[in-house]
This record gives sequence, structure tokens and C-alpha cells, in this order.
Amino acid sequence: MEALGGNGAFWGWNLPDIRSKKKRFQSKSKSSDSTAEATGAGGYRLPLKQAVTAASLALTGDTIAQLSDRWRKQKQSLSGSSDTSKDIMSSVVSHHDWLRALRMTSYGFLFYGPGSYAWYKCLDHYLPHQTAQNLMLKVLLNQIVLGPCVIAVVFAWNNLWLGKLSQLPNKYQKDALPTLFYGWSLFKPV
Repeated sequence: MEALGGNGAFWGWNLPDIRSKKKRFQSKSKSSDSTAEATGAGGYRLPLKQAVTAASLALTGDTIAQLSDRWRKQKQSLSGSSDTSKDIMSSVVSHHDWLRALRMTSYGFLFYGPGSYAWYKCLDHYLPHQTAQNLMLKVLLNQIVLGPCVIAVVFAWNNLWLGKLSQLPNKYQKDALPTLFYGWSLFKPV
């Protein structure tokens, strides 16, 4: 994926390409082709690396969000205590919402990793040249197409897990635009 000018081309650097070039050979027999079709090897394959990366980043981000939220709440409630840091840390760590973390991790693994992989492959296909104009167009498309799609899917995924699908239209009306404009700091998955 050369979306941001891989190999230094966008920045004007002319670096050698050190990525491995796998040589593919074609078999002369038709049996290998039919075997691939029979086993489903020619179909869709989950981009595992991207899925695992997105899942781990979603888990990390949700953990940081939970910890900072609890830290802030605990710090406000213990503002007069002399031993606040020890009390805060024990409370912050012991009240982690693992179901919420699993929700966000599964979203990253099942949706965001594979979806963003397909999105950037599509952008690279339709905007293959590494020009400043294409870079700006990719950024613009990310903001006006990918951003709303990600928000819609993450809201739906969380409401599905919480058993609140009937409240999803209200969630979109109330929170989608503020989340899109001001970021995930306003998004509360609980």
C-alpha cells in the first residue's frame, strides 16, 4: 500500500526497494487450479496481519480510555485524601470493563482491520500515482467517506453487543456528527 508515498517517493527520496519480491510461477497442469478452487483458496482471505494490528490498537486505545476516565473520576472523588495515588491505582486497575474491551477488540479484528485494508487497496488502485494532489484527495476521501462509515459501524457494533439496536437511530442522530467533527473523545461505548 503506497497511500502515503511508500519507499520515500513522495518526499523526493529515491530509496532502493528492499521489500522481497516473491516469484510466482504458473503450473502447467490444471489440477492445481481445480484444487485451489475446491479448497476455496481462490476466495476471500482475511488480511490477518491488518486484523491483528487493528485489534491490538483497539484494545490499547480502549484500555487507555477506560483508565484515563476512571483515573479522572477517582482523582476528583479523592482530592482531599493524602494517599491518593495508591488508592487511585488500585481502583483504576480493579474495575476494568473487559467486556467493553472485548467489544472494541473484536470490532478492530473483524471490521476495521480488514475494512481499512480493502479501503486503502481501493484508493491505491484508483489513485496509483504518488502526487501531492492524490495524497490530498486520499485524505479528503478518508474524512468524507471512511470516517462516517467507521463511526456508523462502530456505533452499530456496540449497540448490537449491548442489545440496544432499537436505540441505534437515536445514537446516530445524537452522537455521529459530534464524534465525526470532534473525535473519539466524545464517544462513549458503554
